[in-house]
Amino acid sequence: MTVAFTGDSRPALWRFARVDFDPVRQRRVLLYPEGAILLNDTAAEILALCDGARTIDDIAVALGERYGADVRADVLDYLQQLGERELVRDATASTSAPTPR
Repeated sequence: MTVAFTGDSRPALWRFARVDFDPVRQRRVLLYPEGAILLNDTAAEILALCDGARTIDDIAVALGERYGADVRADVLDYLQQLGERELVRDATASTSAPTPR
């Protein structure tokens, strides 16, 4: 599936996915019904900000201030990859879609 996130997209985790802490590996993981993805600290910080309210540009600015670098392209690329796996969706698109009857 092709996902086209932009800076104005408002990413949110898929409803069956969640970030949790794996005590065995001592790392945060993205859990979903078919599996799990081990997260590095940066990936976990990106996903922690994916609440469906913040835009990708908002997330990139927040992380850019924290790291003192322009991270927009990296944030967009990472979310694009998760979107293609259908683990992250654009909350803007789902709220503007017509309701089925």
